[in-house]
Amino acid sequence: MDGAPDNREAALAGYTRDHIAGCTRCALCETRTQVVPGNGDPHARLMFVGEAPGYHEDRQGVPFCGAAGRLLDDLLGGIGLTRADVFVANVLKCRPPGNRDPQPQEIAECERHLFRQVSIIRPAMICSLGNFATKLLSGRPDGISRVHGCELPIRVAGIDLLLYPIYHPAAALYAPAMKQVLADDVARIPDLLGTVAPSRPPGAEPGSDAGPAPDGRTVPGDGPPSPPAPDEPPAPSDPGHTQLGLF
Repeated sequence: MDGAPDNREAALAGYTRDHIAGCTRCALCETRTQVVPGNGDPHARLMFVGEAPGYHEDRQGVPFCGAAGRLLDDLLGGIGLTRADVFVANVLKCRPPGNRDPQPQEIAECERHLFRQVSIIRPAMICSLGNFATKLLSGRPDGISRVHGCELPIRVAGIDLLLYPIYHPAAALYAPAMKQVLADDVARIPDLLGTVAPSRPPGAEPGSDAGPAPDGRTVPGDGPPSPPAPDEPPAPSDPGHTQLGLF
C-alpha cells in the first residue's frame, strides 16, 4: 500500500448517496424509475462500462440485470470471474426513454459521475462495452467494430489504465454470430490484466474529485464512427424501443 487509508468503499457509497442518487442534472431524472449507479467490488482491478440502463435495470436499480447481463455473467464465468470480482457501471446512470441513444448533453452532464467512480475505484483496466463507452473513454471517433479487441493505454480522472473495447453483450443477442467474437475478446482479459500494474492517482487520495472531464483521455484517431449499441434488447413488456443500431 502507499500509506494512504484505503477507503474506497466508503468514498464510493458517499459519492453515490450525495451526488448520484438524487441527480437532476438532465431531463432523464423526470422519466427514470430510479438511478442505476453501478455495482461490484470497489477495489476491483477490472471495470466494465456500458451505455445506459435498460428496461429491467431501471426497475431493479442494478446494471446489466437483463438478458445482456446474463450473457455478461456467462462470459465472466468463462474466464473464472463473477460480478463480485469486478465493478460494472454505465456512461448514463438513468435510462433514456424507450432505450434510445444517449444524447450529447446527457453524456456531458452524467460523465462526471463515471469519472468520479473511476477515480475512487482506481481500476487497472476498463472494458468499454460498445460505442458510447468506448468513444467517451478513449476520446476517439472510431466505432466499436473498428477497435474491439484492441487495448489502449489511457488516462482517465488522473488514473493511468488500460482501455479494452469489446462489443456490447446486446450485440450478440441481436446477432448471434457476434457471440464468438465477443467470447474471443473476453478470453484475452486475464492475460491483459496481468500486464498492468495497480493504478494509483498521482498525488491524490482515493475519491478525489475527478472534475467534469477525465485527464488526458483524448487519443488521436481517424476513421468514421459506427452506430451505437444499446445496453439491452427490447423487453416484451416495454413497447416503443427504437434503438436498433448495433454496429
